[in-house]
Parts: sequence; structure tokens; C-alpha cells
Amino acid sequence: MKQLILLFTAFLFVVGFTFPTQVTFNTISEKSNGYQVGDVAADFNLKNIDDKMISLESIQDIKGYIVIFTCNSCPVSIDYEDRIIDLHKKYAPIGYPVVAINPNDPDLRPDDSFEEMKVRSAEKEFPFMYLLDEDQKVYPQFGATRTPHVFLLDENRVVKYIGAIDDSRDNNNIKIKYVEIAITQMEIGEKPDPQFTKAMGCSIKDKRVKKKRSKKKRPNLRSPQRSPKRGNG
Repeated sequence: MKQLILLFTAFLFVVGFTFPTQVTFNTISEKSNGYQVGDVAADFNLKNIDDKMISLESIQDIKGYIVIFTCNSCPVSIDYEDRIIDLHKKYAPIGYPVVAINPNDPDLRPDDSFEEMKVRSAEKEFPFMYLLDEDQKVYPQFGATRTPHVFLLDENRVVKYIGAIDDSRDNNNIKIKYVEIAITQMEIGEKPDPQFTKAMGCSIKDKRVKKKRSKKKRPNLRSPQRSPKRGNG
């Protein structure tokens, strides 16, 4: 009998880890050294595309902030541009504006330069502020790893949700709108569920990471020196 119980327990363990549900898969969050849900985000002061400096505190009449780390160059960010616009148009009027931040180093991605941000904003008629994390100090504080990557804050800058905007890059296959669900739950005084999802997108291009990689010693691939040939005489 004891052996049967042990075998049944092992079966449940294998089944549980071999066949995860779709929701379980989508709510796995990447490890981050930045903010976790419940942390209070520090304010920042970044340049907007209108050349004005913007802080979270400077934004008036808010209930929260939809902080999204995004950029011009990432194909995934481009696919999400219209959805980010829609988020702002839908939720800014009730107190949840989108605060878009470009974290990429323009030396590594010229399309993400401040001037190109202005061009892209004009082309797409972004209704939200689009800030440049020029010194790349803000995105590590948040713990952003991808573009796009969402951090939903309440009016006191308490982090309520971290992760993806929704569950599909393909606009026609969206089943779960994570950010919209989180805001709806916040509005009725509930905790967002899920609180974490895995952000899907391009890695953030950080100049410091490039420098660290370039400093690593490369293996010596040169062939060993051969001893000079001796003559026959």
C-alpha cells in the first residue's frame, strides 16, 4: 500500500510539471533585481520628446501610472505601439496615463536616438509622453529587461503589476489583457491577479553590458610556436 501511495504521488508530480496550463505558463516572471510588487518606485526626471523634463510627481490628477519601457527599434515594441496608444486613450481620462520610456543606448541602436523618438512620435501621433532614459539609470531601478515591459503603479507609486501588456504579440490572438484587468481590479480595490507575467520582447541595449563583454579576455587561439628546424649537416 505504501508503494502505491508513493507511485501515485510521483505520478502527480510528473503530470503537474509536464503539462502546465496556459495561464501558468504566461504568468512566470523573469527574475529581476529591480522593483517587486509592493515596492514604492522612486521618482525620476527624464526628458520628454517636447524637450521638457518630466517626473511622475509632475503629472497631475492621477490614480496611477502605466509605465512602459519601449523603443523605436524593437519589432515587438512596434507591434504593440497601437495597443499602447489605445491604453493611454482609454485609461488616461480616468487617471492612468501611459508613461513610455525608451531605455536603449542610441549608440547601439541609432533608431532609438532622441531625434528619432521625436520622428516616431510624430508619425504615430503618440498621445502619451515618451521619455529617454539617457543615462540608463531608471530602467535598472525598475528591473526592466525587455521592450515592451510594463510596471503599473498606483497614485503613491506602489508597484501593483509587472510584466506584459497582454498574452499575444498577434493582435488577433489576444485572450488575456493583463494591464486592463489589473486596472479594473485596482479600481474596485482588489489586488491585480496575476501580479506578474513574463515580458516578451527585445532585450534592452545597455552600453555598460557591451563594455563588460568587450573587457572579457578572449582565449588565445594562436597556434603554439614551433621549434626552428635543424639542418641536416
